[in-house]
Amino acid sequence: MNIEMLDAYEPLKKDELKEALDLIVTQSRFSIDRFKEGFKHIFSTNNFYTPAENNQWTNGFYTGQLWLAYELSGDEFFRQVAEAHVKSFRERIDNGIATDTHDLGFLYSLSCVAAYKLTGDKFAKETALLAADQLLRRFHEVGQFIQAWGSLENKENYRLIIDCLLNLPLLYWASEATGKAIYRVKAEAHIHTSVKVLFRPDYSAYHTFYFNPETGEPDRGETHQGYSADSAWARGQAWGVYGLALSYRYTKNSDYLTLFEGVLGYFLSHLEGDLIPYWDFVFEEGSDEERDSSALAIVVCGLLEMAQYVNEELSVRYQKLASILSRALIIHCGVTSQEESDGLLLHGVYGKKTPYNDCKNHGIDECNLWGDYFYAEALVRQAGAWTPYW
Repeated sequence: MNIEMLDAYEPLKKDELKEALDLIVTQSRFSIDRFKEGFKHIFSTNNFYTPAENNQWTNGFYTGQLWLAYELSGDEFFRQVAEAHVKSFRERIDNGIATDTHDLGFLYSLSCVAAYKLTGDKFAKETALLAADQLLRRFHEVGQFIQAWGSLENKENYRLIIDCLLNLPLLYWASEATGKAIYRVKAEAHIHTSVKVLFRPDYSAYHTFYFNPETGEPDRGETHQGYSADSAWARGQAWGVYGLALSYRYTKNSDYLTLFEGVLGYFLSHLEGDLIPYWDFVFEEGSDEERDSSALAIVVCGLLEMAQYVNEELSVRYQKLASILSRALIIHCGVTSQEESDGLLLHGVYGKKTPYNDCKNHGIDECNLWGDYFYAEALVRQAGAWTPYW
């Protein structure tokens, strides 16, 4: 799609936004009715979630959704459940339950940092700082990056992934909260390494990139959840868009602004007529492959984040694009009733197996927790002034 063609689409109307925001509160209350103070599985089954322990990389997205519902409604009901989640996250970090991952930002920014920012809860602050310390331990001096998954001793794990750009705000926040520069230094080192290897000359993104564990030299780009190493996985491209916007907020490095424009442009130029991206951009109009609504929700958040830091003309442009894309999400993917789903956003893809990746088939054409969260965040951002949890 020629990006200029987006101007032909209608922006989100005020009544459409209000209705969607009301549904976030209603659906979040419905989820608590079903799961009490517990957590949801990573993705739905037939559009309804099942219970899960707090041992997944996605648990924080559900807690973040509850904090957003609390902000929208002012209802202490949501705060009480979210604070119960904070206690669970403390048990998780204290006991090392599935914390051998870079996803600590996803987990603790949206649960404990959010709790501290909204309520001043010192217990939540302490918990988030413990998570930031754990994330720091995953930083490799040889290569200058935060390792994505698994044991630090296993040389086969010597890689970063593009998702980690959204985990860096936990470190930036920790530096501000403690006055210790080390958190920021390592976050900036990681983003510096990432931008050198993750983006191709056409601004498409690798999902994951390996380094030589002995020398730290870049080795090769691969994929885990994209179609192939050479394709552009839609959600990976989206992580690039929002991740660069957040890194620009904290560093004001103009190189990230320039790169943001290119990575965003690649994403938008590969949208089809209904504006909902295929799960990988190797697919084009007419394909029967599934869409990934969550990727679009992430990009909307990135647009609205970066709109705060650019000149007025470009800011208006980014906000209009965010409004147009949000309307497409509501029309084509927004949950409309409890009979339809207990989530917020339909038509997401967690992972799909191809001959060229090592992924499994799971969460295909379903709701997923990050899709629900970023959809809600995107709409809350458009409702008025909002202090990000990132």
